[in-house]
Amino acid sequence: MDEPRRVLPMVGGPRPERADAAQNRRRILAAAGRVIAARGVDGLSLDDVAREAGVGVGTVYRRFGGRARLLYALIDEREREFQRAFMHGPAPLGPGDGGAPPAARVRAFLHALVDRTEEQSELLLAAESDTPFARFRDHYYDLYRLHLGTLIERVSPAADADYLADALLAPLAANLFRHQRHARGMDVPRIKAGLDDLLDGVIRPA
Repeated sequence: MDEPRRVLPMVGGPRPERADAAQNRRRILAAAGRVIAARGVDGLSLDDVAREAGVGVGTVYRRFGGRARLLYALIDEREREFQRAFMHGPAPLGPGDGGAPPAARVRAFLHALVDRTEEQSELLLAAESDTPFARFRDHYYDLYRLHLGTLIERVSPAADADYLADALLAPLAANLFRHQRHARGMDVPRIKAGLDDLLDGVIRPA
């Protein structure tokens, strides 16, 4: 099997909720999405979200604990879809139908992560910038690194798979990705092609 050797739960997995709590959660997330659509991520405040949702700001704080966790909650649904795809979905991204060779799965993962980052890069940037090491303390990153490292070991057993997993994930940090996309004018195909070149240089079949 081409899956990680230890099992990590899917990040952002659903928790049992009372019906009223689930309704409040959906209302707050929908309101946050509207605030961001109107003002951008920088314009997101919990006070504005509470007003838009028609709930008290204390409800928002109790439900999410702060702005960063609200941002991650907005990210979670798309993240769960992405995780299902690479952990359980069809080849070459996932292991289904017998899977693809490990090197093809690494390439497919990086390309899919580019698309996933493109979709929510502004939200990811805000969440990853909350503290200096926020990106690395989040379970998303741990799962990505474990998944890549496991595949790299199968392509090149002598390589330092743990280091190379970090190296391949580094270009997908939201701040660099947005700088390339919006300051340097790189399009998504160019970023994917660059990752292909990087991948060809760092992992080679034994």
